[in-house]
Amino acid sequence: MEATSVEAQAQQEPGHHEHQLDKGALHFLDSIVMAVAGSAPAYSIAATTALLVSTVGFAGPAALLWCGIPMFGIAMAYHQLNKMGASAGAAYAWVGRVLHPYLGWLTGWCLVVSALIFMVAGSFPAGQVTLSLFSASAASHAGWVALVGSIWFLVMAYFVARGVRITANAQWIMSSIEIALLAIFVVLGFIHASGHPHISFSLSWLGFSHFSGFTGAGASFVAGALIAAFYYWGWDVSSNLGEETENSEKHTGPGGLIGVGICFVLFELFTVVINMDVPAKTINGNSNVLESLGQVVGGGFGGKLMIVAVALSTIATLETTLIQVTRSLWSMAREKTLPAKFGELHPQWRTPAFATAIVAVISLLLFIVSSFANSVNTVLQDAISAIGLQIAIYYSLAGLAAVVAFRKLAFRSLSNLVLMFLFPLLGGLFMLFIFIESLTSGSLTGTDIWIGMGAIVIGIIPLAYYAMQGSPYLQEKPTLGRVLPAEEFVGAEQII
Repeated sequence: MEATSVEAQAQQEPGHHEHQLDKGALHFLDSIVMAVAGSAPAYSIAATTALLVSTVGFAGPAALLWCGIPMFGIAMAYHQLNKMGASAGAAYAWVGRVLHPYLGWLTGWCLVVSALIFMVAGSFPAGQVTLSLFSASAASHAGWVALVGSIWFLVMAYFVARGVRITANAQWIMSSIEIALLAIFVVLGFIHASGHPHISFSLSWLGFSHFSGFTGAGASFVAGALIAAFYYWGWDVSSNLGEETENSEKHTGPGGLIGVGICFVLFELFTVVINMDVPAKTINGNSNVLESLGQVVGGGFGGKLMIVAVALSTIATLETTLIQVTRSLWSMAREKTLPAKFGELHPQWRTPAFATAIVAVISLLLFIVSSFANSVNTVLQDAISAIGLQIAIYYSLAGLAAVVAFRKLAFRSLSNLVLMFLFPLLGGLFMLFIFIESLTSGSLTGTDIWIGMGAIVIGIIPLAYYAMQGSPYLQEKPTLGRVLPAEEFVGAEQII
């Protein structure tokens, strides 16, 4: 394969300039904001902490710590792989080129199905937290939750369709308010804990003593790590926006790394504060732990402010997830591994408007069907575990692809060895480990596995079809087995 980026190849095609994403619309700081919004710190803490605590108890900070370290390895892998050339498909394009096109397609498909499932997991809280600002009874009514959640989802879909600059501007507003509120309340939480803690801080919360085991039936470490992976998931949207980011080879990778770092700090601080300030009986089954924390440290007004933070975070991450899935679908259609309609751009907005519309329709249908479930918490828990499996697959493949692609350059210095080889290898192997162990240990329910793996297996059908159709992408020879020359990468020998 000629040593050019996906974007450069596309530019050689007739009519490309009429069908090109809005190149250079985003800048370095935009990449950081999008990465943070993608991980959605307030939403992740509010919606997932109850499940994490019920799974690992006081080991929540440890689960996020020991999953967070490998996650930095995956972020470093994305940073390095981005030097192969910016692509809206991100890991889909890179894994396919380095390891095998079928594995690349699996990577893209896992992202697509996890995003579709998340639309349900995100739309429920969007409706619920919005209604809880005005009426607790309305927030517990499935019909009202579905209606308001659908409205928020459609508004975000409209912004995504209108253009990436409009989307980024909205993210700046929402994420800035969210992070400011989180910063204030984590400080208030520590101040409250210093005088009236529910339980005093213990360093053991960062160790392994509170896990019931590491492998096998009944072990909580892997189950906790799978949940922690969901906390972090979404930062890689900055890589999917590479073709729309100015100087993407330098900006999108570091943007993702900084975004992971910001979320890592927030997740650790808040799980520690929640352990100290909020009783376990209050956390269990709670769909918004941050609201409870806000009430503990700031009364009713504090609870309302935390609801605002969670609402903004939830709406923001719905938007970034829509961006990520539509760019992935657009890239896959461009490579002729999905219907060509997904590869069409709106002539004025320069966005995959058709892909956005289809994703919106499918997501709303899934949302309506899920609204008939026994409870919102049931839907969220099943969705989080299912998405965790899909995340583990495509992050592990991205980490291993970076190791293979840069294995010769990595041995030119100690810093390269650690950051280009060992760190991504740790991330890739850790994600692969928690995926295999989750399936074999019995820690997941049948519903979790059916949703998580069933959605992946369905992908065999379009993969087989487009392979028989002779998709150029699926016929490419992977670079596995040979070392790509350094000149194929933009600044490949520079770590940052």
